[in-house]
Amino acid sequence: MHFQWYPGHMTKARRMMQEDMKLIDVVIELVDARIPYSSKNPDIDELAKNKTRVILLNKSDLADRKYTEQWKQYFEGQGYFVTLVNSKSGNGVKQVNDVVQKACHEKIERDRKKGILNRPIRAMVVGIPNVGKSTFINSFAGKASAKTGNKPGVTKGKQWIRLNKNIELLDTPGILWPKFEDQTVGLRLALIGSIREEILNIQELAFELTKFLAQHYKGNLSARYQIEEVEDALMNMNIIAEKRACKMKGGELDLEKTAGFIMDDFRNGRLGNITLEFPQKMDT
Repeated sequence: MHFQWYPGHMTKARRMMQEDMKLIDVVIELVDARIPYSSKNPDIDELAKNKTRVILLNKSDLADRKYTEQWKQYFEGQGYFVTLVNSKSGNGVKQVNDVVQKACHEKIERDRKKGILNRPIRAMVVGIPNVGKSTFINSFAGKASAKTGNKPGVTKGKQWIRLNKNIELLDTPGILWPKFEDQTVGLRLALIGSIREEILNIQELAFELTKFLAQHYKGNLSARYQIEEVEDALMNMNIIAEKRACKMKGGELDLEKTAGFIMDDFRNGRLGNITLEFPQKMDT
């Protein structure tokens, strides 16, 4: 499979973010805790250079905790302020305000010395499609202030949201970058649902996922589907299809349907807490 998805509205959104960058004090970037490296947009680094940076490891409830802690240390080592959140349940969201205040401490002190008091911090919330930005903002603000959806590309325009007297958020559309130099990154983005489903081969995705699970999370498929796992990924998919009676007319196994629920189970955490990439393999 070749992974590429960069529709025209993302070019427009990137230009808009570049323009708005001069208005803000801090960039809050959400990454998916299951693929923190691959879900971190390199274009944001270019747009936000010279800005204070906060990284939220979102969907941390779906990721493998030991690796999430390692990723936190990895990003902190690069100078980011980092915290773990689960926007859907609200876990960790309250801490974000403290992290932002800490990240902007020098700016707040500079303002105070100039006699500027109570000026809210202006934060831009950024991230790739379907990483959970709108859900985070709704949870952070305590009300439905930004549209949410489980499809990439729900947020189309910019919205300023006043949270309290201390902070204002600028929501932005989710953007990818024009070309994935490493197709493994594209695969991981496809696995978590950040690339439009219609352009993907769901069977190949599920095959790659089951192959990865056999190598790194042996036993997870057995626990979920009550099967005897084998080394071969395609064979595991066949065994699952048989167990779940996924068959087409004529009795042939329906691997398309099987792939669909394997992917759905993974994305919703029913296959266990899984991280798809590990910090020790990245350049520090």
